Amino acid sequence: MQDSSRRRFLKAASATCAATLLPLGCSQSGGTEPWFRISLAQWSLHRAFQNGVANPQNFPRLARQLFGIEAVEYVNQFYADSLSDRVIKNLKGQADGEGVQNLLVMVDGEGQLGADTQAERQHTVTRHRRWAEMAKALGCHSIRVNAQSSGSYAEQMKKAADGLRLLAENCADLGLNVLVENHGGLSSNGQWLAGVMELADHPRVGTLPDFGNFTIDRDSGEKYDRYQGVRELMPWAKAVSAKSYDFDNSGNALVTDFPRMLGIVKDAGYRGWVGIEYEGNRLSEFEGIRHTLALLERIRRAG
Repeated sequence: MQDSSRRRFLKAASATCAATLLPLGCSQSGGTEPWFRISLAQWSLHRAFQNGVANPQNFPRLARQLFGIEAVEYVNQFYADSLSDRVIKNLKGQADGEGVQNLLVMVDGEGQLGADTQAERQHTVTRHRRWAEMAKALGCHSIRVNAQSSGSYAEQMKKAADGLRLLAENCADLGLNVLVENHGGLSSNGQWLAGVMELADHPRVGTLPDFGNFTIDRDSGEKYDRYQGVRELMPWAKAVSAKSYDFDNSGNALVTDFPRMLGIVKDAGYRGWVGIEYEGNRLSEFEGIRHTLALLERIRRAG
């Protein structure tokens, strides 16, 4: 049953890739160096992985062969029950064989880096270590973490900064950066997270601004201005997440003004990878990734 589903999945994906938008990866090689390059966040295919129609251990191959994308960002939850030296060796060999660069591992579910006591924060750091070792073995430059905490605005800032410093020091021997994403709670308040960066004051602690994660409180609906938030986080950015949800008939993103947002990214002097993270429901994951890729390439060509 799963094999049949996977075949249908790949057949539909191939048809989508052949019939729509631009040739795969057409503007990512040759000519002058682009001001940003395009990667793929594994969460963009989370339904395919969760439903068993695609295998997360084939992620580098899927990124290259189905989308022509040459760099990937892993999500730890897809390997939580299977992580081993064999799995890591397979992912690294596959990425190398496909000419795909491994950029980072996104780490969730391993405790609060801004926990109440330093002992609790140290325990969270220890729980992150296996994912940092995975990232190192894959040749990544960073792990992406969360700045979860509790208490007052100032208390959470102080605790989160301390946890991030502890984790950065723990990862020093691996040569990894520790990047914080705006990912709910006060971390979705750009001013607060910028304050955490200033307080952490560590060369390996940075940010991963996400275009869409600016809901501070899901229950109340409290939101932070996404454009202001990205602008506030860009001084520490070592990666960027181009989150998309849906598109109009002209291929423009709904919800987020991509040209405006990428203008903020460019004006900050950023010249790194921009990761596709499609989270929509109307389009299939393949269509959503392809539309996001085409839009990013169009904006990049326009300079």
